[in-house]
Amino acid sequence: MDAMTLLHERSSMGKLMGPPPTPEQLEAIYRAALRAPDHKELRPWRFVEFSGEGRERLGELFAEAEYREDPHVGDTALDAARKKPLRAPMVIAVIARVTPDVPKVPRIEQVISAGCAAHAILLAAHAQGLGAMWRSGKYAFDPTVRKGLGLEEEDEVVAFIYLGQLGGRHKPIPEHDIDAFVERWR
Repeated sequence: MDAMTLLHERSSMGKLMGPPPTPEQLEAIYRAALRAPDHKELRPWRFVEFSGEGRERLGELFAEAEYREDPHVGDTALDAARKKPLRAPMVIAVIARVTPDVPKVPRIEQVISAGCAAHAILLAAHAQGLGAMWRSGKYAFDPTVRKGLGLEEEDEVVAFIYLGQLGGRHKPIPEHDIDAFVERWR
């Protein structure tokens, strides 16, 4: 796929189905992620891959987070939390591994670098004909989920990227008025 076509046509796919990406596709995805901008070569990324029963374990972690937030939560809400990671055959948690107090590389730059790695995963998936969806939501910030994923205090969950084969219909890609977003100083 031509690089400009890739950049202009990538879109999120909410409906994904199996099978999960192949090992070869995943290698290409991770190779792309590892090319994210990386000031001082800190490599401020970590990826946690969930497939098969691993998605169910992630769902249990989400349900535990719901319960800890509200011990009176109903079974319907707990079941909904458990099912979230099952919306795709694979989920990749993209984590910013922040190294504090690095001169000239503030925390925000390290988190943004991990965000760039997440975006590269989306692009590499699309380039290979896969569907992907970047999700975050409250679980990305929940202390129970953070602990379950083994995050350090400085770390951040940047994204839960859902990956799989394209399912459903493609939504039209909206065109945006570039001038509405660009300020030009001349």
